[in-house]
Amino acid sequence: MKKGNILIKNASEVVTCSGFKAKAGKEMSDLKIIPDGAVVIEEGIIKALGESDRILETFEEEDYQVIDASGKSVLPGFVDSHTHFVFGGYRAEEFCWRLSGISYMDIMQRGGGIINTVKATRAASKKELYDSGMKRLDSMLALGVTTVEGKSGYGLDCETEIKQLEVMNELDRAHPIDVVKTFLGAHAIPKEYEGEEDKFVDYIITEVLPVVVEKKLAEFCDVFCEKNVFSIEQSKKLLLKAKEMGLGLKLHADEIVQLGGAELAAELGAVSADHLLQASERGIKEMARAGVVAALLPGTAFSLKEPYPKAKYMIDKQCAVALATDMNPGSCFTESIPLIFALATIYMNISVEEAVSALTINGAAALNRAEIVGSIDIGKKGDISILEFPSYKYIPYHLGVSCVEKVIKNGRIVFDRERKGEKICW
Repeated sequence: MKKGNILIKNASEVVTCSGFKAKAGKEMSDLKIIPDGAVVIEEGIIKALGESDRILETFEEEDYQVIDASGKSVLPGFVDSHTHFVFGGYRAEEFCWRLSGISYMDIMQRGGGIINTVKATRAASKKELYDSGMKRLDSMLALGVTTVEGKSGYGLDCETEIKQLEVMNELDRAHPIDVVKTFLGAHAIPKEYEGEEDKFVDYIITEVLPVVVEKKLAEFCDVFCEKNVFSIEQSKKLLLKAKEMGLGLKLHADEIVQLGGAELAAELGAVSADHLLQASERGIKEMARAGVVAALLPGTAFSLKEPYPKAKYMIDKQCAVALATDMNPGSCFTESIPLIFALATIYMNISVEEAVSALTINGAAALNRAEIVGSIDIGKKGDISILEFPSYKYIPYHLGVSCVEKVIKNGRIVFDRERKGEKICW
């Protein structure tokens, strides 16, 4: 039996989410389910799938590590396409301030907000960031996540931005989860550049971005395009330079005010635009035409008591919608995939099927990974989650609790809740 050879048989359903690009509109409801399904993985790559009887006629069980998935649902590993999981310090006190009614601006005046995390991250050693990042990845893995995006952005200077990205690259090599790196140097205005926003953008472009590219530390460049943060013009200047230097583009867009971030994402051909709570109808339509994935972050809206993005409207307008946690120390300190499923289906009024597509194939598309992960298709990585229940519908139904029993990454079992005394077994 070769390493990475697994045969899953007798699954109550194999939810394939089949496809090699983002699903838009009604396509998001078609999960392409195989009842009584089986999946064959060889050397980490999906070799075959179909009904169990047919697969077992062709493949000999003794050649594989066999998993009997009777009474269980089999899905692609989840793709969390927007997180800030490498950071220093915590902001629990700020969370409690917010609950008591203190405004975000007042919290900022107390030294809170992103700048608080910047201070802690600048002070943290690489080992401290690595150790905390490893724990968070372990937690994500147990929730069925097999690919995650991680952003920098808590340095706002060259040294710390590079430190964050280097830690993510080390974690990518060490942990089963694939970590996709995004440079978010333009996340906020540091104190040393207050009132000199244009000068800070030039600093990011001339001093930090070239180092990121030269060291091959990131695949994407992101910017917080928002009122009182970075304007449309500043964001465009940075993103055009990043694109010229070979990075894919992402935007924090139209979260707080309707600034035109969605339109900018469409104009520049960004891979995704994220948040979008205030995105205009025009921006949504232009994103759909341009093939920009709308990455929605309901956990952040929930935590901040903001209105949720118009997910159903976006889907109706043929947008490809992804869902992600936005795991970060301030506005949304959670990696909970079950919470995101619940919020999306209960409060954003999208179907369970649409939510599954949004956290698998469309999450992969938001990271330019739809050709290799995000679905159970022949030729893709053997990244699979097996639920303890017979249907994917249990994911939001079992409110806030993970249904994931086993996780397979590259054809290897890396999490197994049934193993006594240990949950993370990679």
